[in-house]
Amino acid sequence: MHEQMPAGVTITEIVEETPSIRTFVFDREIAARPGQFVMVWVPGVDEIPMALSSPSSITVQKVGDATAALFAMREGDRIGIRGPYGNGFTVSGRTLAVAGGVGASPLLPLITTGQVDTFLLGARTASELLFADRIRESATLMIATDDGTAGHHGFVTQLMSRVDLADFSHVCVCGPEVMMAAVLTVLDREGCAERGQFSLHRYMKCGVGLCGSCCTDPHGLRVCRDGPVFSGDVLLGSEFGRYARDASGSRHRV
Repeated sequence: MHEQMPAGVTITEIVEETPSIRTFVFDREIAARPGQFVMVWVPGVDEIPMALSSPSSITVQKVGDATAALFAMREGDRIGIRGPYGNGFTVSGRTLAVAGGVGASPLLPLITTGQVDTFLLGARTASELLFADRIRESATLMIATDDGTAGHHGFVTQLMSRVDLADFSHVCVCGPEVMMAAVLTVLDREGCAERGQFSLHRYMKCGVGLCGSCCTDPHGLRVCRDGPVFSGDVLLGSEFGRYARDASGSRHRV
């Protein structure tokens, strides 16, 4: 696939995973490492970055104009895909995964290839738990919901006290940035921030490291090219968990 040109793909299946999340399966497989992303072009609307949940699917939560337009599509409709881009997760040995909400999507390829030993999965409520059955088939699954309708009543980060971090060579994390920052705080306190691998989401235009719209403070690292997966020790002292930038470059709290 050409790095700069989107390839047209046809949506072959739409799976309603939760009341707010759908998986869009398309008719082309993309060779990517777990955690890499693609730029998804919704004709007439926008082009946005999305993680691959499989070589031929993206899993999407409706949060803006482009995702709302995707949710209005049907099987047989066409979108554009270019990529994959960026760095993915790199794991060996025992791996712990921590996900909140749709953050389970980029971690699913690690599950399907048997690379996760224990998975901590969080959601606002039981009906929004993403991929729980599929995760349970391949890893030890621990669940937390904000409202207590399934598993632990509270935040997914609170489940970290129930595992021995020393048992894991890597901790792969994706979800709301406030949640991920809390995970990094725990890892840093335990002296193992470098074992964490965090998948960041930032506003992007080009996806290939040219425009600078996704650069992060204070080191100027580009999420599209140097990430989207960063080790925890790199993120310490950065904007991570504090703010991001919108399309105009203005800061906003995460």
